[in-house]
Amino acid sequence: MKATVEWREGVQFEITPGSGHTIVTDGPEASGGKNAGARPMELVLMGVGGCASYDVVTILEKSRESVTACKCELTAERADEPPKVFTKIHMHFLVSGDELTESKVARAVKLSAEKYCSASIMLTRGGVNIEHSYEIV
Repeated sequence: MKATVEWREGVQFEITPGSGHTIVTDGPEASGGKNAGARPMELVLMGVGGCASYDVVTILEKSRESVTACKCELTAERADEPPKVFTKIHMHFLVSGDELTESKVARAVKLSAEKYCSASIMLTRGGVNIEHSYEIV
């Protein structure tokens, strides 16, 4: 896996991963930015949510569940002092589908958390407390 990070101006950077999909990061005006892109730590949080959501949907589909929507709402807490790492993340999955089996949804969330989501497992091994919840909508 590769990526290139190129400085544009102020605290704005253009990031291009190997897949070629460019992302712009920037900071708030108080930090010399123009608020023209996501913050790097927001990208980390988004990556965790995307990784876990991918797992939940694919596990449910492999379990022959008819998923019509999956939304992951994330909230995170960070340390007060630099490097201001994440200390806690809560991931709440809202899963919709036709006659979903609650035990299969619970299993999908658990498997993602404990076995498949490399992003969240990497953070938990680094000391971040990650909690998971779900509801069937």
